[in-house]
Amino acid sequence: MEPNLWSLYRQMLLSRRFEEALSELWEQGKISGEMHLGIGEEAIAVGVVAHLHEGDALALDHRGTSPIVARGVDLTPLLWELLGREDGLCGGKGGHMHLFSREHFIACSGIVGAACPMAAGFALANRQLRPGCVSVAFFGEGAMNQGMVMESLNLAAIWKLPILFVCKNNQWAINTQSSTVTAGSLCERAKSFALHVKETDGTDVEAVWQAAGDAVERARIGDGPTFLLAHCTRPEGHMLGDPIVRLLRHPAEGVRARTMPMIRAATRPKGASLGERMGSLGMVMSLIRQIAIDPNRRAHDPVERLRRKLKSDGTRVEQVEREVAEEVERVVSTALAS
Repeated sequence: MEPNLWSLYRQMLLSRRFEEALSELWEQGKISGEMHLGIGEEAIAVGVVAHLHEGDALALDHRGTSPIVARGVDLTPLLWELLGREDGLCGGKGGHMHLFSREHFIACSGIVGAACPMAAGFALANRQLRPGCVSVAFFGEGAMNQGMVMESLNLAAIWKLPILFVCKNNQWAINTQSSTVTAGSLCERAKSFALHVKETDGTDVEAVWQAAGDAVERARIGDGPTFLLAHCTRPEGHMLGDPIVRLLRHPAEGVRARTMPMIRAATRPKGASLGERMGSLGMVMSLIRQIAIDPNRRAHDPVERLRRKLKSDGTRVEQVEREVAEEVERVVSTALAS
C-alpha cells in the first residue's frame, strides 16, 4: 500500500500555516505565555497520525499542535483555547501545553516525558475496553533521560502493550546539545527493553508513514510496542522568541541587548575568579556558534521537501495551498471576531 501524498501534503501544510498564524498572534500579544511550535516536525506528526483509527489515543508533549491538527480536531475551539477563552477546547485553562480532547482520546502535558506513562495508560485501557486500538506517545530525545520514560518502556514491553513510542530527535535539549548530556545510542537503549525499534528520517513523510504503518499494525495485532526514532529539525529553536535564534536572525538588534549584560557580569570585581567567568562567557559564545553552524538547523524542510516532489502538478499544488490558506484565514477571523 502506498501513501496518499496529496493528503499528507495538505495535512502538513495545514499544520504549518496554522502554527505560523499562532506565531503571528503570539508576536501581537494575543496569545500569552511560552509558545512551543512543532514547525519542522510536521512529517513526523502527519506520517504517524495518518494510520490512526477511531478509538486510537494520542499522548502528546508540549508541541502537540501538529498531531492535533492531523487528527482532525476542530481548529476554531483549538485556537480559542490558545487565546484563553472559556469556549476553548479546554475551557481556556489548558493553554497550548495542556490540551485535551475526550472525543479524540488526546491528552498533552508540558511535563517532559509525561507522554510515555500517559500512552501506557491509554494502551492498557485500549486492550481492556477497545481491543485492536493503539496509543501513540510523542516526545523529544531529551525526555529519554527521564525515569518515567524508562519505566513506561519497561512496562510496555513486559505487558506487551499496543503502543508506538515516537521519539523526535532534533539533537538539541532546549539549548544544550543532546550528545553532551545523553550517553550511548537511543535505539540501543530502547532495544535493551526488548522493544521493536525503527529509525527514520523525520523530514521525509513517506519514510515516516512507512515506518509508523508497520509499527501500528504490529501493535494492533498484539505484537507489542515499537520505539520509532525520527530525526528532524526545528528552525524556531526551543520556543518562540528563543534568544539565541533571535540574536542570530537579528544581530543588529540583539547583540548589544544580549551580550553587554554578560560582559558586565563577567568583569565585575566580586564573585568567581576572572578566569572562571571568562570560561563561562566562552561557553555561551561557543553555544551560539554551534547553533549558527549546526547542519541540523539547515536540514530539509519537510513541507517543502514533499512540495518539490509534487510540483510536477503545479496547478493542483497551488489549489491545495490556496484552500489551506483560506481555511486558516477563516479560522483566525472567526476566532478573533467572536
